[in-house]
Order: sequence, then C-alpha cells, then structure tokens
Amino acid sequence: MAGRTKTRSARAPTPQSSESLLRASKEPDFRQERSRRSYVALIDAATELFAQNGYDAVGTPEIAQRAGVSVGTFYRYFDDKHEVYLEISRRMMVGAYAQTIEGLTPARFAGLARKETISETIALLFEHVLSRPQLSRSFMEMSLRDPQVAELRRAFEDVSVRRLTALISAITPRDVVPDPEATAWVLYGSAMQCAYGLAEHVGPPPVGADRAKKALADFIERALFPT
Repeated sequence: MAGRTKTRSARAPTPQSSESLLRASKEPDFRQERSRRSYVALIDAATELFAQNGYDAVGTPEIAQRAGVSVGTFYRYFDDKHEVYLEISRRMMVGAYAQTIEGLTPARFAGLARKETISETIALLFEHVLSRPQLSRSFMEMSLRDPQVAELRRAFEDVSVRRLTALISAITPRDVVPDPEATAWVLYGSAMQCAYGLAEHVGPPPVGADRAKKALADFIERALFPT
C-alpha cells in the first residue's frame, strides 16, 4: 500500500511489560506526509466520536467521514474500530502518565515545594480526566468488558504505582510510611477516584473541583509528611 509500511501481527496474546503496552504510539512507518496526516485525522476523528457517542454507537464509516477520508483509507491503517479505540486508549494513558507522574522526582518535594508539587500534580490529573469526561467514562466502562482495554488500564496502574512507590521510598522515612507500595496504591486510587467522580462517572459529585483538589492535596501531604 502506498505511503506507509505496516506489518500486521497476529492477535494471539503474548506476555508484555506494562511499559511496552503503554508505548506512546504504534503508528506505521509512513513514506509520505499525506499518509501520516490521514492516519492522524482518523485518530482525531475517532477520539471525538467515541467521546461524544461512546464505543457502541460509532462505526467505521462515521470515523472515515469525520476524518475526511474514504472507508478504504481507514482499513489501510486499522483492522476495525476496536483497533483504533485501543490506540486512542493507549495514547490517553500515556498522556496521563506523562503529565502527572513521570515528572515527579524527590527534588520536587524539598521543603516548601512539596505542597505546590502535590497541588500541581492533582490539578493536572483532574484536567486530563475532565477535558474529555465522556471519553474517560467510556474507557472505564470498556475496561470492565474488554480484556485488551482492561490490560491497558492495569498497565497504567502498575506503572503509576511502581513510580509512586519509588518516590515515596525516597522522600519519606520508613517509620512514617512503613509500606510504600501499599501507600502508593491507596494514594493512586484516591486520586483517580476523585478525578472520575468529578467527571460524573456515577452522577453529580457532592463537592466541586476546587474543594476536592484542596482536600486531596491536604490528605496526600499529611500521609507523606505528617510533621
């Protein structure tokens, strides 16, 4: 096929690390800029449609039409709508990790900077989820019924908790936090649950975003720096 090289692989499951599952992109190797633009347009169109209508209500003709390309062009790059949904989900997870957790280092928690660092990270997490609340809700729903989406969700949690565990181990003494891994998992779960709650995954939240951000930041700071 002109414009790019794509080697399709069998769908048989193979063991993969969480990091490999969350690679930023699985784009084909494009030979022409026009082909790359068509691929990106399909990703963008599918993202908008899934965000607006959910997974089940979207078909490949609608994605192609929104992208301004033919259905045949869609099938040059994706086997079906499930494959493009997985790519969107993967990108969403990679974006969330890069914006919120990847940049957290012990140096950022020195002295008075720790409160600001915690607050900024929470704000970025909330912004990421709330920027496309319907898409994040769709992802959560699909993770309960689609094994491949569930695998992506587990990979994101695994990478995030391991990074937070290493961070807590480096910045908090063991007499304060005896079990960094369990603490990381609880803090991660608390932050994600707050974000999804504000996105109204289960109905209108009882508090607003500003109150939730402050309460969560205070909770995390007290857990890691009780003195």
